[in-house]
Amino acid sequence: MRGLAAVLLCLASCFAAPVLADNTAPYAPITIPLDLKQVPGKPIWYSTGNPGIPGKDNEGNTSNAGFVVTSGGVAVFDALGTPSLGWALLQAIHKTSDKPIRYVIASHYHADHIYGLQAFKDHTDALIVAQERSGEYKENNEETADEKADARLEQRRGALYPWVDDKTRVVPPDITFRDRMTIVLGDRTLTLIYAGPAHSSSDMMMMVEPDKVLFAGDIVQNSRIPHMNSDDVSTVQWLKALAEVEKLDPAFIIPGHGTSSTQAKQAIAFTRDYIHYVRDAMTKAVQDWVDFDVAYNRTDWSKYKDMPAFAANNRGNAYRIFLELEQAQFKADKQ
Repeated sequence: MRGLAAVLLCLASCFAAPVLADNTAPYAPITIPLDLKQVPGKPIWYSTGNPGIPGKDNEGNTSNAGFVVTSGGVAVFDALGTPSLGWALLQAIHKTSDKPIRYVIASHYHADHIYGLQAFKDHTDALIVAQERSGEYKENNEETADEKADARLEQRRGALYPWVDDKTRVVPPDITFRDRMTIVLGDRTLTLIYAGPAHSSSDMMMMVEPDKVLFAGDIVQNSRIPHMNSDDVSTVQWLKALAEVEKLDPAFIIPGHGTSSTQAKQAIAFTRDYIHYVRDAMTKAVQDWVDFDVAYNRTDWSKYKDMPAFAANNRGNAYRIFLELEQAQFKADKQ
C-alpha cells in the first residue's frame, strides 16, 4: 500500500488538473468571515476557529485549518466543519494563489474537521489523504467506538442548519497510510505522522519542511479544553504523542483548536498538563475506590473552569479518564 500510495502521490503532483473555478457559492453562505493569517515569513496560511463547541452562534467554525503554497501546488490541512466553511477556505486559497490544489490532508475523521471536504471533493481535483483508520468512520458502523458518523451528521443537521443539511455527506479519503508518509510537493516536504489512537483512532500531524511548521491536529488544543469523551480516547497514547511533538521541535505550531504560536512548547504543555491534571485526580479516586461523582465534585477545577469548552467537555473528559484508569487497574489486578 505504501509503494502504491507513493506512486499515486507522484502522479498527482505531476498531472493533477487545476482547481475548477466556480463563482456561485453552492452552499449556504457564512456570515462570519474566516480568521485567516499567514505564518510570518512563510508560504503557509491558517484559519483559527472559535474555541467553543459547534453551534449556530459560531456557524460551526470551531476547528483550525490551513494550507501550504509550494512551487508544485497547494496542500491543505483539514477542511473545517461544514461544506460552507470548506467552500470559504477554498475561496481564500483562490485569492492567495493561482496554483492547483493537489492534496487535502485530514488530521482525523471527526465532524468538525471533515464536513468541509465536500467542497474540495466537488470543486477541485485534489486527492484527500488520511490515516488508514479513518475508514472506520462511516454510517451505521457498530464496530468503532469513536464518533458515530451517521449519528453525528444527524445531530449537526439540526444544530448547524443551513450550513449542514440533507445534502451534506461524509467524504472518504482517496489515499491512506499507516504510520508515516512523505509528500514532496514542489519546494516543500510534508511529513505525515500517525499519532493515535489518542484523541481519535486516526489522529495524524503534518510537519512542513524546511519551514518547521507543524499542523498538530487535535493532539494539541491550545488554551481550550479538549474533547476526550470517546471510547477510542487513550490518554496514555495521547501523552506519548505529545512527547513526539515536542521532539519535533517545531518553530511554529498550528493546533487543531485554539491559538497558533511560535511558542510550541507552551502550546504542547497546555494539553499535556491538562491531561495529567485530570489523570492525577481520577487516579487517586480509582485507587481509593471513590465514586466518580464524589471525586469530580472534590476536584479543584478553578484553573480550567473559565476556559472555552469547559462546561461542554470537562466532566465527560474526567469520566472517560476515570473509566480508562479503572480498566487499567482491573487488568493489573488480573495479572
